[in-house]
Amino acid sequence: MKGIRFFQSIQAKLIIVYVLLILIAMQLIGVYFYKTVETYFKNDFLASRNSQVTLLAGFVGSYLTGDQDSKNAAEGKKTYADLNEFVSNLFSINNAEIQIIDANGNVISTSVPNHLKQKNTQPEVIRALQGIKDNQRIFTDEDGYRKVIIAKPVGSGARVLGAVYLIASMEDVYKTIRSINRILISGTLIALGLTAILGVILTSTITNPIKEITKQATAVAEGNFDQQVIIQGTDEIGQLGHTFNFMMNRLREALSLNEEEKEKLASILTNMNDGVIATDDKGHVIVLNRRAKQILQAEEETTIGLDISKVLGIPNETIQGLLQGEVRTTLLDIELPDDDEQFSVRITFTPIHRRGEGQSGIIAVLQDVTDQEKLEQARREFVANVSHELRTPLTTIKSYLEALDDGAIEEPQLASRFISVTRSETERMIRLVTDLLHLSRLDSKQSMMSKSTTLVSEMLEEVADRFSFQLQQRKIEIVIRVEKGVTGLLLDRDKIDQVLDNLVSNAIKYTGDEGAIRLEARKIEKDMLEISVQDNGIGIPKKDLTRIFDRFYRVDKARSRNMGGTGLGLSIAREIVKAHGGTINLESELGQGTRVVFTLPIQQEEEDEL
Repeated sequence: MKGIRFFQSIQAKLIIVYVLLILIAMQLIGVYFYKTVETYFKNDFLASRNSQVTLLAGFVGSYLTGDQDSKNAAEGKKTYADLNEFVSNLFSINNAEIQIIDANGNVISTSVPNHLKQKNTQPEVIRALQGIKDNQRIFTDEDGYRKVIIAKPVGSGARVLGAVYLIASMEDVYKTIRSINRILISGTLIALGLTAILGVILTSTITNPIKEITKQATAVAEGNFDQQVIIQGTDEIGQLGHTFNFMMNRLREALSLNEEEKEKLASILTNMNDGVIATDDKGHVIVLNRRAKQILQAEEETTIGLDISKVLGIPNETIQGLLQGEVRTTLLDIELPDDDEQFSVRITFTPIHRRGEGQSGIIAVLQDVTDQEKLEQARREFVANVSHELRTPLTTIKSYLEALDDGAIEEPQLASRFISVTRSETERMIRLVTDLLHLSRLDSKQSMMSKSTTLVSEMLEEVADRFSFQLQQRKIEIVIRVEKGVTGLLLDRDKIDQVLDNLVSNAIKYTGDEGAIRLEARKIEKDMLEISVQDNGIGIPKKDLTRIFDRFYRVDKARSRNMGGTGLGLSIAREIVKAHGGTINLESELGQGTRVVFTLPIQQEEEDEL
C-alpha cells in the first residue's frame, strides 16, 4: 500500500516526468547518433572498398590484355600467376573475397583458391561486364551476416576486358556500431540514474513543504490550530506556507468567534423562558431547547427527526396555512399525563428563508400563557362576579322602591318591611364595595400597616369573645391553645383581627350545631409563628381547594350569599398575611372539617408599607 501511495504522490510523478524527459531526450539523441554513426561507418566502409576495387581494376587491366601462354611468360610479360600473387599479397582484406573475372565471366584470380576458374554469374558481375560502373549490393547471408558486393568493370573506353568482384563482410563495422551503442545505452542508464537521484533531491525540496502543509491542514481539520507551517524560503511554496499560516490564524479566529456565537446561542436557547423548535426543509425537528422539552413533556432523543406536526399534534395543513397567512400564531391546550390540569401554549410559526433556495425550515416559538389565560379568566370572572354581586341587591332595591312608589308606602307595615330589606341590601353593597376597596389598597401597596407588640393569647381570646353570642346560640365549643413560650408578637393588630374574624366566622358558618372550633398558636421555627383555625364542619370538596382563595369564589354560592358573604374574605386574609411576610394554607376533607393555617414572622419592622 505504501508503494502504491508513493506512485500516486507528486514526488513520484515529478521523478517519473524527469526520468521520462531524460529518457526521451537520450533516446532521440541516441537514435540520431546511432543513425549518424551507422551511416558514417557504412559509407566509410563502402567508400574504402570501392576505392580498393577501383584501384585494383586499374592494376589488373594490363593482366587481361593479350594471351596468357608460355610464350608470354618467356618474353617476360605479366601472367595470371602474377595476378594471383598480386591479389593475394597486395589486396588481402579481412573477411573479404576478391575475384578477377575475364570478359567471359570466368574467375581468373581470387583470394579464395576454391573459386578459381569458376564462372561468376552474380547480377553485379553481369552488369559490370556490360560496362556499368556502379554495381554494389548489401545483403544478409544464410548465417545472418551482413555483406556487401561490389563489381567494377576493367578496361578502357568501350572495351570491357573483365571485372573486379568484391564480397566483404560488414560485421566488423556493425560490431563497432554495437559497441558504440552499448556505450550510449550505458551512458543513458547512468544519466537516468543520476536524473532519478537528482529528481528525488529536487522534488523533495518541493514536496516536503507540501507534505508539511498537508500535515498542518489535516491537523487543522481535526481542530488543532497550535502549530505553524515552517517557512523555508521566499519562493512560491514559501509564499504558500505563509498564506496558509495566515489563513489558519484567520480560520482559528473565525472558528473561535463562531464557537462563542454558538455557545451564546445555545445558552440563550437553553435559558429562554419560551420554547424553541427548529426544523429542516422537510419539516423534521433538528433543534429543541430545554423549555420546549418541558412544555411538550418530550425527550430530545425521541423528538429529533420527527415531523413537527406530530410533535405539536397540529395537522401539517394547518401549519402551512399559518406560515402563508398574516397571522402565524395559534393557541394549543396541552394536558399533562399525570395531572388533571391543562395549560395553554401560544405557538408562533416563522419560516426560514435561504437566498436562492426558498423556504429551508421552520422556527416554532412556544410561549406558556397558562398564567395569562388564568389571569384573563380571573379578570373576566371578577368583572362578572362584581357585576352579579352588585346587580342582585340593586335589582332588589329597585323593585322595592318601585313597589313603594306604586302605593306600598301608604301601608305602614308593608312599607316598613320594604325599607328594612332595602337597608339590608344597601349594607350588603357597602360591605362589598368596602372589601373591594380594601383589596385594591392591598394590591396597590397603599394600605399602611401600624405594627405594635400584641400578646397572642389575648388576641385569640378576644376573637372568641367577639363571637361568643353566636357560639352560644349554636352551641359550638371553641378551644384556645397557645404553646408555652409564645407571648408577644409585632403585628398590625387590626388587620390580623380581620383575618381571624374572617376565619372564625367561616368556621361558625360551615360548622353544624354543637360542633367544635379549635384555635392554636405555636412556634414552628425559631422565627415563625403558626396560628390555625380548625373546625369539624362540612368541609370543602377536593376540586375546590385550589381556588378557595380566589376572589368571589364560593363553594356553595347560594348558601354563602344567604349567609351574607361577599366571597372576598379569604382573598383579603391572604393579602394581609402576605403583607406581614407570612403564608396561609387550607386543608380540608369533605364531611370531616377544615383547618386553615397561617404563619407570621416573629421579628418584623414596626412600620411596613404594602
